[in-house]
Amino acid sequence: MFMVTNAEVLRYLTALDFPATRDDIVAEAERAGAPHGVLRALRAMPPVDYGNVNEVARSAATNSNPEVTPADLAARARDKKHQRVARHLRQS
Repeated sequence: MFMVTNAEVLRYLTALDFPATRDDIVAEAERAGAPHGVLRALRAMPPVDYGNVNEVARSAATNSNPEVTPADLAARARDKKHQRVARHLRQS
């Protein structure tokens, strides 16, 4: 499944004023000409008010670290030293 990155999502929200609802964010992305993948990632966010682009980036269904492959993630999951650390906080 292809996922967009945070940078791709945020590229279409530069003119948005915050706080904004999910619907406001999706509407702005549509107005800015965002592709289907970006709109899908934004529509997957919880329907709450967002205070800034960082909150949007954390909530959108994006791949925040595109250089890490699924094989890398699997290897890290098997590594015992990372068992009690959240996946997004693990170091290589």
